[in-house]
Amino acid sequence: MHWQRISLALAIALGSMVAIPQLSQPSQSTGAGTLRWSDASFPVENFQGYTSPFGYRRSPTGEPTTEFHNGLDFAAPQGSYIRNWWVGQVIEVSDHTACGTLVRIQSGAWEHVYCHMMGRVEQTPQGRAMVDRAGGIFILEGQRVPTGARIGRVGMTGRTTGPHLHWTLRHRGQLVNPAVVLQAMYGSQAQR
Repeated sequence: MHWQRISLALAIALGSMVAIPQLSQPSQSTGAGTLRWSDASFPVENFQGYTSPFGYRRSPTGEPTTEFHNGLDFAAPQGSYIRNWWVGQVIEVSDHTACGTLVRIQSGAWEHVYCHMMGRVEQTPQGRAMVDRAGGIFILEGQRVPTGARIGRVGMTGRTTGPHLHWTLRHRGQLVNPAVVLQAMYGSQAQR
């Protein structure tokens, strides 16, 4: 079965960083049913390329230091829409870190974070929300978000040298290289 091949490839690529994720996992907390790689959505519209990979890198601000980059950066024109990777629940909206304006979503054992977005966090009568009025985005903490839904726009908030989406993934609390997940998604969709 092709899921077993993807699982093996993912395990080899991740090494000891994380246990083999369940590729067909139930998501009890979000009511998402069964999640498969082929059901996932690419996280950014108007994608132009990858600008910074997961792992150690030289400081992008010109400092002569190396630092650990905990996600994958996607170049896209400022204002391009960001799409939710997998159905889940918004567990945090924030706009006061180096990540800039961010949305954090939980999908079963997976947590995905979208950084440097346009907009800001506001306290609304419904609760804390990430608001980008010009883009028509209003994302509440606690809200359930379907796969592929527009959840923000590419911006330059926080510590950044240009417009891009910084995307971080965790599986059961452990960082996962998003490039490996994208490869598994592509392999799954190509085998349909």
